[in-house]
Amino acid sequence: QVHLVESGGGLVQPGGSLILSCSASGNIFSINVMGWYRQAPGKERELVATVTSGYIDNYADSLKGRFTISRDNAKNTVYLQMKNLKPEDTAVYYCNAHGVYYSGSYDYDRADYWGQGTQVTVSS
Repeated sequence: QVHLVESGGGLVQPGGSLILSCSASGNIFSINVMGWYRQAPGKERELVATVTSGYIDNYADSLKGRFTISRDNAKNTVYLQMKNLKPEDTAVYYCNAHGVYYSGSYDYDRADYWGQGTQVTVSS
């Protein structure tokens, strides 16, 4: 099993920046895909960005150019750099991990794991 913990959320003014981080814990050897999703009030959870263990990334089209995802495989940590934040970016941001190999095992865990979320509020 994998435990994910997000951090870095908070209140920022429009045009500001934040960097979110998410660290995975457990007897992890590697994680195939890590990503960020968000859920605004009254809306469904939506993709922000994902990145594979081979550093192939994917973004929601509307966020390309403003958000950048990165990861540190050695630390099992994924980051989201958020720039030029807009009020419509206000949401709870959730970390996701999919596809886990555990240390000392050849078994592949295909389950999805989610963090508790971190609140990002963009307001004047």
